[in-house]
Amino acid sequence: MRQRSIFPSLASLLVLAASLLLSCGEDRSGEYYALVGPKTWIYETLQVNYLFYEDLPEVTDKKSFFKKPADFLQMVLSKRDQKNGTYFSHVDSVFTSNARAAGTYPSFGFEGAIVRTFSGDYAIHVLYTQPDSPAEQAGLKRGDWIIAADQRKIASDAYEKYVSRPAGSHAFTLGRYTGGETFDTLRTVQMPSPVPVAEKNLLACQVVEAGQRKAGYIVYNAFGATDKEAWVNALQQLAAQGVNDLIVDFRYNPGGYVSAAQEVGSLLAPAACQGQTFLKLTFNDQLPGPEVLTFGAPAVQLDYDNLYFLTSGNTASAAEIVINCLRPYMSGRIYQVGEATFGKNVAQSLFTNEEYPQLELWITTSYLSNAEDFMDYYEKGLEPDYAAQENPGGDIVDFGDASDPLLAPVLTRMATGSFPTSETDQPDATHRHARSGQPFQVVWHPLEHRPKYAKR
Repeated sequence: MRQRSIFPSLASLLVLAASLLLSCGEDRSGEYYALVGPKTWIYETLQVNYLFYEDLPEVTDKKSFFKKPADFLQMVLSKRDQKNGTYFSHVDSVFTSNARAAGTYPSFGFEGAIVRTFSGDYAIHVLYTQPDSPAEQAGLKRGDWIIAADQRKIASDAYEKYVSRPAGSHAFTLGRYTGGETFDTLRTVQMPSPVPVAEKNLLACQVVEAGQRKAGYIVYNAFGATDKEAWVNALQQLAAQGVNDLIVDFRYNPGGYVSAAQEVGSLLAPAACQGQTFLKLTFNDQLPGPEVLTFGAPAVQLDYDNLYFLTSGNTASAAEIVINCLRPYMSGRIYQVGEATFGKNVAQSLFTNEEYPQLELWITTSYLSNAEDFMDYYEKGLEPDYAAQENPGGDIVDFGDASDPLLAPVLTRMATGSFPTSETDQPDATHRHARSGQPFQVVWHPLEHRPKYAKR
């Protein structure tokens, strides 16, 4: 297809520049081009590489090129390049990107959801803590309810103040819900001063047992560029313990790097998959393709029978790649338990320009499909073989606990050969469902707002 020119002509930009220069009576052309240059580069890059380049609008208002790069990009992006109001293509500053990767923002090292009771009280429900973090050192753990900080009740805006960007130490009051309208007070936990916490993506690795079978259980929260060593160590540990099955918990995983998905997929795949098609990336019709990524050599010899993925509506992008691309090779051995995944079947590629070294431009460049060319999961996500759900407003137990609502069906299948036919057939169901009617509303779930990436 012939590329249409939707970029404003150089002449039109020069006319605008001239009018600006004449109006101020001095030569400010350098300042002008410094303002419009990044946006012109973004626009030109989109014309050639953007998966949805045909949807790019003509920018008739030249003042649009004076917008901030992120605002300009969002103004021209296709409606197909987003879901639930969040666009996939985005602009990062090098400073912000590097700071996020290095964990330079001081924090306590835990993640939590803001929950409201029907009586109007708020609490922070701890979803997990990072190893060796101030939160772990203080004794905070997954499932704890924080009902007050420094003897003041938790408010609706508590997330940034106490979780994502705490400015200093705090004394957290922990509570327990026993019915009625309020929490009972348990104890106070003194949090030390926040420090930079580099998050570990592979959060847990352990063995769980059901019946006569043992399974390796791994919690993986994001696909980082340097996670292969952690995965190899975890799988070697599990291989030494003779596990029969593998359970990979992606419930909090919004994605990450495509290269990391390829590495993880290669580690989990049967040895016979080496050299076979892992992932196909299909670009727009102006570019050659598709590009095919293959399974690499397995770095760990781990023989197991069944592979279970635990998922939620926040499981996205690179996590979906692994599930979708292993399915053609593990029919009858691969199972998904939980909720349908987010549904993001496109990848973003990085573009940079030496003239604007502070900018990282990530634009959607390709569709993602498996060896059988399946990529039709944007609308409904990847749907589970057995539906289950974690409720951040209800009980949350430790990772690997038999009463976890996502893990329990897997343990039942390990023990009996079949998934449960009802909730009461699951391990420890009486304990787990005793308070299922808790009147809590989740008003802020941070993982729902975490970017969903498949970065190349």
